Amino acid sequence: MHGHPAEGPCDCDVGSKTSVDSSKLKTHVRVCNGERSFACIFCSKQFTSSSDLKIHTRSHTGERTCECDVCKRKFLHSGDLTVHMRMHTKEGLFECDVCKYKFSQPSSLRKHMRTHTGEQTYTCTICHRIYSHSGSLRKHMHTHTGERPYTCTICQRILSHSEVHMCAHAGERPFECNVCKRKFALWCNLETHMRTHTGERPYTCTICQRLFSHSSSLKAHMRTHTGERPYECNVCKRKFTTSGSLKAHMRTHTGERPYECNVCKRKFTTSGSLTTHMHTHTGERPYKCDVCKRNFSTRGILTKHMHTHTG
Repeated sequence: MHGHPAEGPCDCDVGSKTSVDSSKLKTHVRVCNGERSFACIFCSKQFTSSSDLKIHTRSHTGERTCECDVCKRKFLHSGDLTVHMRMHTKEGLFECDVCKYKFSQPSSLRKHMRTHTGEQTYTCTICHRIYSHSGSLRKHMHTHTGERPYTCTICQRILSHSEVHMCAHAGERPFECNVCKRKFALWCNLETHMRTHTGERPYTCTICQRLFSHSSSLKAHMRTHTGERPYECNVCKRKFTTSGSLKAHMRTHTGERPYECNVCKRKFTTSGSLTTHMHTHTGERPYKCDVCKRNFSTRGILTKHMHTHTG
């Protein structure tokens, strides 16, 4: 602990900073002494300055005061806006040596590199699910605690995650796949989508050794072994292994087909059906046989083909 004069410059070894401004000196002294006098009324996290607390509070209130002049996306901090602008100007971007995808900041590139190296360092202590980003783990923990720390400033809905919901209001999909040009609201969604092109399937069933590209797909698959079908249709009482399957099934009752092909205008009940249909226009065959390297337009066709190898 270092002592400081009440007035004048600070020559502290910890801060290595000299200041004659009294307000800055007071803040600097608090930093050096580890003093955190400003507490968040939402989560009780403490800060050394009122300005840091004010910025942090926006993460709870959803207030976004910094707006992009190009796409009108809003940010909590001016620094985030500065970084975001690189995606418009294409200046100062950081490129992945493996897949050539570009990022607006080096930390994003470092996180992305884990998708190539397989490094996963953050594990949930409750369900043991593994994440490559600490932020993803923090958000995941809300599913266990039930915590909903974010309030939407538009519809006042209380949320456990703010990013996806806010993008729904803005219609934003800033992350584009550099292979098929499909756009996503979140980087993690794009990261997962890329596995349809790379063929990466990092999740293995411990019973039958089948591989999956998504942890949620593995979780749903495990129910084929346990027989669990927790989602029931309130019209016909049919039961399903996933909430998505139930939601898609409900459209057979309502007749809803919300997914439209922008080429031929044909409509579909699920986004997956539309994605598969689009291959008939693009000629894309993203599913590759690991044995003979032949490519297929749908996972179902690939699965049938695999029987020719396994008998």
